[in-house]
Amino acid sequence: MDFIDESRIFVKAGDGGNGCCSFRREKYVPRGGPDGGDGGKGGDVIIQASPRIHTLLDQRYHPHYKSERGQHGKGKNCTGRSGSDLVISVPVGTVVKDASTGEIVADLTEPGQSVVLAKGGKGGRGNAQFATPTLQAPRYTEHGKPGEEKEFFLELKLLADVGLVGFPNAGKSTFISKVSSARPKIADYPFTTLAPNLGMVRWKGNDFVVADIPGIIEGAHEGVGLGLKFLRHIERTRIIVYLVDLSPFSGREPLEELRVLQRELEAYSPELVTRKQIVVLNKIDVPGASERAKDAVAFVKDKRYPCFIASALTGEGIDPVLDEIIRNLDG
Repeated sequence: MDFIDESRIFVKAGDGGNGCCSFRREKYVPRGGPDGGDGGKGGDVIIQASPRIHTLLDQRYHPHYKSERGQHGKGKNCTGRSGSDLVISVPVGTVVKDASTGEIVADLTEPGQSVVLAKGGKGGRGNAQFATPTLQAPRYTEHGKPGEEKEFFLELKLLADVGLVGFPNAGKSTFISKVSSARPKIADYPFTTLAPNLGMVRWKGNDFVVADIPGIIEGAHEGVGLGLKFLRHIERTRIIVYLVDLSPFSGREPLEELRVLQRELEAYSPELVTRKQIVVLNKIDVPGASERAKDAVAFVKDKRYPCFIASALTGEGIDPVLDEIIRNLDG
């Protein structure tokens, strides 16, 4: 299934039903008077967060939503039935923005959380409502009010405890496949991961969610590479884990790689660099990697970030990383 995290939708609430013009006509009931009922209310359009949905795929390919209109009123003072509400189910973590103003209408961070996007129109009054002592046989009614019609932009931000950040081919997908049951695509070339992956990790009686974010490169905060498309998925994470490539074949110095990653996150959102940060120097199993780790370790310890040397491929050094994550999540 495609991972879709953006969509634009058009919603139209149901119109109210029209009021009825009717008069009571029964034997032995002279001058029965008006008995036209009111029209029913139109249905609302509601958006609701569902834990069973993980992508905005439905909204991307079916962007138009219209709820049921209210029924018209009937004789014998019968009010028309109200239209059924239409509920749009979206993933937990969806942000709803007004398409015209960009204003955030809702941030659905809890399962079952819902917001009315468009209210149905009020039903029109039947002629019985207009009867007065001086106007005992009114022959006019009221039309139902139209339902609201709006356009919204949906944006999904993943809900995860830990976000894996690194350059393309740094080993993030290998790391998440090692510590969880997630099975992302893994290959020896950049941008293998084109969509975020979530993995549930169980470690020493603790459960937490790890998000594997597609590779970040210099200029990502301006949209370079996959850029802004996926940086927002880091915003909700409590801990940021930098995976730095120690391999001599990466073409980058580990220290510079870490600095670029931190600059990109700070440029995108200064608040991100205040989160708890852990540095994992990955691919220590590659020949020549240990020599490249010395300067990076010294720099990281000077910044007082927890630093670990590991190999996501072999599993070497992964356990201490998980222990550190648990300590910070509990704190």
